[in-house]
Amino acid sequence: MLMRSFAGLLAALVAAGPAAAGATGSSRMEGPARRVVSLNLCTDEMVLRLLPPERVAAVTWLSRDPSRSTVADLAAAVPVVYGNAEEVLGVDPDLIVAGLYTARSTVAVLRRLGHPVHDVGIPTTEAEVEAQIRELAALLGVAESGERLVAEIEARFSALPIPAPGPRPRALVLDPNGFTVGRGSIVDAMINRAGLDNAGAALAVAGHGAVPLEVAILTGADILIVDADRDRPPALATALLQHPALRRLGRRITVAEVPSRLWTCAGPGLADAAAILAAAALAHQAATPVAGEGRP
Repeated sequence: MLMRSFAGLLAALVAAGPAAAGATGSSRMEGPARRVVSLNLCTDEMVLRLLPPERVAAVTWLSRDPSRSTVADLAAAVPVVYGNAEEVLGVDPDLIVAGLYTARSTVAVLRRLGHPVHDVGIPTTEAEVEAQIRELAALLGVAESGERLVAEIEARFSALPIPAPGPRPRALVLDPNGFTVGRGSIVDAMINRAGLDNAGAALAVAGHGAVPLEVAILTGADILIVDADRDRPPALATALLQHPALRRLGRRITVAEVPSRLWTCAGPGLADAAAILAAAALAHQAATPVAGEGRP
């Protein structure tokens, strides 16, 4: 059955011929799209926050998982797909919204067949987040909804506590498998937004990268940022976080637990992640004696 379906899809590609081959994948449509498909968890979030359910033909199955998605409740109201081209064609979309690095083979087939595709990149700053939301909202013909979403995000950032005076605490993200976050990522931007210095930025890590445990310990981090869902489901990789050296380190540093779903994508969850970190920074500073304090 799968081979016959794939053969049918190939036949459709051949039949599409040069006209489809010339399709650029840009969003050239007559009026706003009425049946939008999202092929990426982060585009799921934007599409679901910007559009009413009747205009969403499908999103990815990941968006219904509350451990990964901040819009699981919204995703429950629309169909889901698992990322193959035949599924997408089956819901008859007039626009596909995709991430730059996910479902690329599916996107290539859809473009070959002449379907408009709008690619969404990975933002690394607040400004890029807002620009990305506004661009997609304009494309979908819901610019006002885009402005409301941007205003909500800005309001949440404005509500963050003011950092305490004095040196900024150093924070280090430590994911399972020893991955950390350096410069050039939205996580790095949120760490700084919360009044912290990213210790991972000094490790020559661009974006995300693995570091040996010994190196992580030597950063002298004041706050260790871990995934709040690290123990569900259980995995061998999470054993790293139970290493005796890190457990001893935990006695003198603050541990901040941030659900990874909050800062995986562009949305209000970013401000929620920053709020958790800001609270951890204030707690650490309150528990850290001021130099010279307590001396006669």
